[in-house]
Amino acid sequence: MMHSDGKSDIAVVPQKQPNNAGGPAAEAAEGRAVAKGKSLEGNACRTQSRESALSSLERVRDAARRDRKLRFTALLHHVYAIGRLRQAYYALKREAAAGVDGETWKHYGEQLETNLQDLSQRLRRGAYRAKPVRRAYIEKADGRQRPLGVPALEDKIVQRAVVEVLNAIYEPDFLGFSYGFRPRRSQHDALNALTVAVQTRGVNWVLDADIRSFFDTLDHSWLVKFVEHRVADRRVVRLIQKWLRAGVLEEGCWTQREVGTVQGGSISPLLANIYLHYVFDLWIQRWRKKQARGAVVVVRFADDFIVGFEHQHQAEQCLVELRERVAKFGLELHPDKTRLVEFGRRAARDRQRRGQGKPETYDFLGFTHSCTLTQKGHFAVLRQTMRKRMQAKLHEVKAEVRQRMHATVPEQGAYLRSVVAGHLQYYGVPRNGVALRAFRQGVGRLWWQSLRRRSQGRHVTWQRMYRLIQRYLPPARICHPYPTVRHVVTT
Repeated sequence: MMHSDGKSDIAVVPQKQPNNAGGPAAEAAEGRAVAKGKSLEGNACRTQSRESALSSLERVRDAARRDRKLRFTALLHHVYAIGRLRQAYYALKREAAAGVDGETWKHYGEQLETNLQDLSQRLRRGAYRAKPVRRAYIEKADGRQRPLGVPALEDKIVQRAVVEVLNAIYEPDFLGFSYGFRPRRSQHDALNALTVAVQTRGVNWVLDADIRSFFDTLDHSWLVKFVEHRVADRRVVRLIQKWLRAGVLEEGCWTQREVGTVQGGSISPLLANIYLHYVFDLWIQRWRKKQARGAVVVVRFADDFIVGFEHQHQAEQCLVELRERVAKFGLELHPDKTRLVEFGRRAARDRQRRGQGKPETYDFLGFTHSCTLTQKGHFAVLRQTMRKRMQAKLHEVKAEVRQRMHATVPEQGAYLRSVVAGHLQYYGVPRNGVALRAFRQGVGRLWWQSLRRRSQGRHVTWQRMYRLIQRYLPPARICHPYPTVRHVVTT
């Protein structure tokens, strides 16, 4: 039972069991997730009875898990706690760009305790005001510009504190096949779950779905209704509404929209997960339990999701109903990026019999997935780096190397080492060695061209360049185990 102060009489937190999503083990939850960054409250010291006392957020989490219909009426005191605000401040990136107020992490921290006390008091008495976000753009892999928002520093702090509190409520609710922007879950967890499901279940058709401009078309009124399913504290709801209505400041012009949430804020990923939890997750879970015949597997990462089917007619029916479902909530499936793909262990044989050539491929989280066979002749999913992603990254490296042309060789080598190491850390999956070596060679070739341009007649031989590459660029190696190995461990 929840009291008005947000505390619960319950003092036992059971271990989180896999979500009963009606799906394969590949979609099971990975254990109880904790809000991003360990809370400073943590578990209190052992009492005289040698029993662990629960922190305030763990009591909230426990109550949310026990009663999925419980609405929490007193949450704001968790947000404006000085310890939680301080934790949120230290979790921010030190060198992140400043918002519209020009406040930086370093300058704010010079009088941190005074600033946090003032922020806490404003939150407590309702005097906190959200500032507009500053518009910025980053280049996408296809050459288009992705709009991002840079919130003010205090908005970042409060948003992180709210995310930690709301995670305690919503993490027990979110289903096992949802992986995007959740504690202790990553892109590779989603990739491994999808690969294991396709290889072990009777998947023959894959729905590769993408919601068009999801973050720009998310409906505010529906979002507030979804939040209020679990949050009855009007002060917390008003905080979320303040951020949604704060608007965007671009080239001195302020604009406000009734739809969409700005990408770049700490609260946006959680709001997106809450929205899609009610719009898609609960719907597809109910659909495959009541309407599906045969295997149906689901993996969602933010607004990008894959659904695998055993039967073609089921896949086509689901696509039609899914379009109607998302349209009801102001969303639209991207017509070019949403498609049905014949994919699975029978795809090659069936397409060859019909004279249609090799099975099609689909892209998910930076990898191109295709059908292949192991050396023993067993079906397997081959994951390779998307060509567009690799070309876009090499183009970015080329521009950066040109900017650093007159830096010393060790400085250039340190930068390129971090680029290659980061690429290998993400794309270093089994059987992707060819693409990894191609990227490393491409970076080395761009570096060689840069050094030759600045030599002014002194030719940089390939022998010397080879030694520099061997010294500074990490070797192309596989960093991740096979999906079946890792997925068994994590689930």
